[in-house]
Amino acid sequence: MPSRTLLTRTIAVASLAATALTLTACAAGSGSSASADGYLTEGKLTIATGEPAYYPWIIDNTPESGEGFEAAVAYAVADELGFSKDDVVWVRSTFEEAIAPGSKNFDFNLQQFSITDERKQQVDFSSPYYETTQTVITVEGSPAASATSIADLRGLLIGAQTGTTSFQTIESIIEPTAGAQVFNTNDDAKLALQNGTVDAIVVDLPTAFYLTGVELDGGTIIGQLPQVKGATGDQFGLVLAKDSALTAKVTAAVDALRANGTLDKLAEEWLASGADAPVLK
Repeated sequence: MPSRTLLTRTIAVASLAATALTLTACAAGSGSSASADGYLTEGKLTIATGEPAYYPWIIDNTPESGEGFEAAVAYAVADELGFSKDDVVWVRSTFEEAIAPGSKNFDFNLQQFSITDERKQQVDFSSPYYETTQTVITVEGSPAASATSIADLRGLLIGAQTGTTSFQTIESIIEPTAGAQVFNTNDDAKLALQNGTVDAIVVDLPTAFYLTGVELDGGTIIGQLPQVKGATGDQFGLVLAKDSALTAKVTAAVDALRANGTLDKLAEEWLASGADAPVLK
C-alpha cells in the first residue's frame, strides 16, 4: 500500500493535469474560430447581419434570399471563399455587439460598418466593399423637387450637418448662391427640410435611402453628387473578430470581387438603379 505522502502527491499531480487540460480546452474555444480550417463551424460560413436588416441592404429582412446589396455581397464573398449557398449560415447581431471587443458568433458581419481607426482597435475589417456617395434629398412640394441637375440647385437653400463630407460637398460641388445651410445634426437638417426652412439637404447615400424611405413623408432622392476631388466617402467593410485567422482570406475575396467588377454590378443593381439615385451633372 502506498504511503499517505505518496498518495497525496499523486492526487495533486492528477488534479494539476486535469486543470491544465481544462484551461487548454477553454483557450481553444475562446476565440471566434473554433474549427481547424479557421471558420466558426467546419465546412460552414457563418455570416451575421442586423435584426432587423433594412432595404436596400437586405430585402424583406430575409438575407437567405440573397436579395439586397449586402445579401448579394455576402453570397459573392462566400463563393470566392469556396462555399455554396447551402453552406452559408445566417445569424443576427446588434450593431454594437458586432464591433465590441471579444469573441464572436460569426465569421464575418455586414450591416454598413464604416471602417474607422477607433473600431480597428476592437475588431478587424476587410477591405471596403462599398464607398458611399453624397446625395441630395428633398420632399414633395419643395422647390427642389423638380431639380435634375447641379445648376438647378444653386439658387436654392441646401443644408447639411456641419463638419461632414456632406457639408463640404455642398460648398465644393453645388456652390449655392446663399451658401451651405449649417445644422448641428442630420436630425436637425431633416426637421428643417420637413418644415420648409431649407429646400433640400445632403446626406450620404445610405442615409438618403433610409430618410426618404422611412422617415420623411413624401421624401425623394434628387440624385448623387460627384465626389469632391481628393476626398473619400465612408467606406464599409466586413467585420471580423480582432486578429481573426480569416481576415486575410476575406479581404482577398473582397479584393477579387472589386477587381472583377462584381461589387460595381451589385451596387448598380441594388443601390443605384433599384433606388433611382442618378448622378447629377
